[in-house]
Amino acid sequence: MKLKPFAALALGTSLLFAESDAPKRLEVAAEDFKEVMGIPEKSIPQDLLNKAQCIVIVPGLKKGAFIFGAKYGKGFVCCRKKSGVGWSGPASIRVEGGSFGLQIGGAETDVFMLVMNERGMNRLLSTKFTLGGDISAAAGPVGRSTQAETDAAMRAEILTWSRSRGLFAGLSLSGATLREDNDWNRELYGRKIDNREIITSEVAPPKAAATLLAELNRYSSRK
Repeated sequence: MKLKPFAALALGTSLLFAESDAPKRLEVAAEDFKEVMGIPEKSIPQDLLNKAQCIVIVPGLKKGAFIFGAKYGKGFVCCRKKSGVGWSGPASIRVEGGSFGLQIGGAETDVFMLVMNERGMNRLLSTKFTLGGDISAAAGPVGRSTQAETDAAMRAEILTWSRSRGLFAGLSLSGATLREDNDWNRELYGRKIDNREIITSEVAPPKAAATLLAELNRYSSRK
């Protein structure tokens, strides 16, 4: 039986993600963040990271599987603890649709987002929301200084970046939909749990998150 294009896409993406479980993807997310922050002149600006309420990391899949006809990716979100020191355990998210301008052909792409305030965090922890619709989003500036920030970036609740083929730059993801991923949450925490409980109840993080949390605290623990 010949599958319709959308059905083939859904089958293909499900098989791709089945090959990469959540703990392994957490390690990739940690390494991606470490690499991006390792070159200050081409990184997420430190002062913006320090101000951010949450960070979202969607690591590019191997062999360019991040793009499979439509835009689709899975990643993680961590938010500041209520004390303001340290980060929550990772909650799992899916990103669908949107304008991923730097993704070319089969290029591997990593996506990073900073959620800049509590209103943005609350939107992020809803079952589903759309960038540029339910919440304001803009391409983030790159480098040590944010003096070149645009008015749009200053007003945005979420700032976004992409790394593709070694190029790291601000990226507009307007129209992209984010929703929690229950399968990866269950895999990581061993039970049914939603993103809001993980983030706001400060649930003990899984062992697989140790490297990612260490890197986040290394660059911005707010001590």
